[in-house]
Amino acid sequence: MADFTLRPATKSDSASIKDLIHRVGINPMNLDWHRFVLAVDRSGKMLGCGQLKPHGHDVIELASIAVEPLYHHQGIARTIIEYLIDGAPRPLYLTCRSNLGSFYEKWGFRSIEPAEMPAYFRRLSRLVNAIGAFTNEKMLVMKLM
Repeated sequence: MADFTLRPATKSDSASIKDLIHRVGINPMNLDWHRFVLAVDRSGKMLGCGQLKPHGHDVIELASIAVEPLYHHQGIARTIIEYLIDGAPRPLYLTCRSNLGSFYEKWGFRSIEPAEMPAYFRRLSRLVNAIGAFTNEKMLVMKLM
């Protein structure tokens, strides 16, 4: 198991956050370091990150959960997720690949249909799932009450 602590990101972490997000292949939009929490080892090396991303006044997304590949399956993502959802307003939304839905159900997230989605997620879901029809990838929008 990795020995790590959580801390708020600083401006100097911005490039490292963007690099990790790009390397793991998740949504690189709206990566404002002010909203991020980082998992760091004893030397200060970033092992993982996550954010609460606002979409307007009353829509918040659990987003950008990323862990360095060498540190997968060591509780880093779980710790980041639990920290972020602990103080997050409800409802809380997230998007993920369909094969990750059961992972997020552990915290009470449930998959929602387009009629239940805020406009931002409805548009994103249509776009990603239309593109995904060619690659057999489907995106879920999930909600935690």
